[in-house]
Amino acid sequence: MKQTAALSPSGAPSGLDPDLCYRAVQAKDARFDGRFFICVSTTGIYCRPVCPARVPKRENCRFVPSAAAAEALGFRSCLRCRPEAAPGTPAWAGTAASVSRALRLIEEGALDDGKLDDLAARLGMGERQLRRLFLAHVGAGPQAVAANRRLLTAKQLITDTGLPLSEVAHAAGYRSLRRFNDAILHAYGVAPGGVRRASEAAAGGAIRLRLGYRPPFDFARVLAYLAGRAIPGVEHVTAARYARSFRLDGVSGVLSVAPAPKGHALEARIEIAGAEKGAALPMRPIAARLRRLFDLDAEPSAIAAAFEDDPLIGPRLARAPGLRVPGAFDGFELAIRAVLGQQISVKGATTIAGRIVARFGEAFDSGADGITHFFPTPRHLARGDYAGLGLTGGRIATLKGLAGAVASGGLDFSPRETLEAKIAELTALPGIGEWTAHYVALRALGEPDAFPASDLGLRKAAGGGKPVTAKELELLSQDWRPWRGYAALALWTL
Repeated sequence: MKQTAALSPSGAPSGLDPDLCYRAVQAKDARFDGRFFICVSTTGIYCRPVCPARVPKRENCRFVPSAAAAEALGFRSCLRCRPEAAPGTPAWAGTAASVSRALRLIEEGALDDGKLDDLAARLGMGERQLRRLFLAHVGAGPQAVAANRRLLTAKQLITDTGLPLSEVAHAAGYRSLRRFNDAILHAYGVAPGGVRRASEAAAGGAIRLRLGYRPPFDFARVLAYLAGRAIPGVEHVTAARYARSFRLDGVSGVLSVAPAPKGHALEARIEIAGAEKGAALPMRPIAARLRRLFDLDAEPSAIAAAFEDDPLIGPRLARAPGLRVPGAFDGFELAIRAVLGQQISVKGATTIAGRIVARFGEAFDSGADGITHFFPTPRHLARGDYAGLGLTGGRIATLKGLAGAVASGGLDFSPRETLEAKIAELTALPGIGEWTAHYVALRALGEPDAFPASDLGLRKAAGGGKPVTAKELELLSQDWRPWRGYAALALWTL
């Protein structure tokens, strides 16, 4: 696969060229948004390349690959361009695949309570190696990244919501108000109340989150894909909006996602229906899941450049710029849906999923069109009676085995050290084959290189209507790494 130069519009910034960075800042080129940050020595502030402020002099600029790196150098976040709203920093190449998995775990709060050596163990490496990879690809250590994500989440919640500041602190991952107040004061020079007074905080019961992305982004195509696979009663998809019920970390409610009024971003609207005593609003996990659902951290220009000379995939991507791999808000839901879809049509699997929700899911009055239930818990599905739902005995056994493994804690849907390790973990379950495992890895875990080579649709598309063998397709796909998942979607849908 073709290699790209550092900081070209189609490459990730493993090594930043200061002159190229400065030209991107002068042009305020949105293609570079989130791929590096500019630290200004005269102000002590760091900004996005698209900051509306006047471009500083070249000699006063320093460029770093992440907001965490800027914070580690002692620079404070800009209140105008809002680094918390930037698209995620890409980390796809080489060993950065491990960094990407670690970033997803950190975004979901892995270092809010846990230790660094535990995170490293989950990724199959030592603490020192993990630190070294982060410094090379992100410019700051894992704990600095975690602290930065807490800070930026807190800033976004202060600015964009009317949540009480005590709730903002817990939702952002701070374990005490004192630490929250100190972090905001140190980063912005004013207390949290001062940040809120300087913003136009949203009022009312709904919480809004802005989720940035790199253009182009074919949101309509993602919605169309999700609409055909939406779980009746749990998800409702229209031509302009995705909505669903959720239960996460003791909090339940309804969320919807639509294009933001301006800029390259989606806006999520979250309405809380109930919460267990002492439960904090899981804003960071929700944001991380939505980013994965809509593949918002993809680098579309890099993916397009990698395939532009490929005779099979290149023309397909050229017809659909901004193609994203639709993910999943909940990995368990997606895995159940994947098992239901084995060897039957998409429509048939959707129908059976609706029957399962109606029988085992908890009903509630959401007030939203088409949303009537929460998806059943693993424990309910592991113990359920599936008679009359239109399932074979083998499929029922697979569903119960999968649900039982999740209910017992033997299986989760967090990243592992490699794609191969996750595939092995999934295929160890009875009834889960390579196709299902790769499909789950692609959509539930956001693994960009997952590729179900045995899929008949892929084999037909690769052979121009006459199926190639799974072995032939697997061999052909080696030229598409590390983005075989995008090749799969292009073959499926274009």
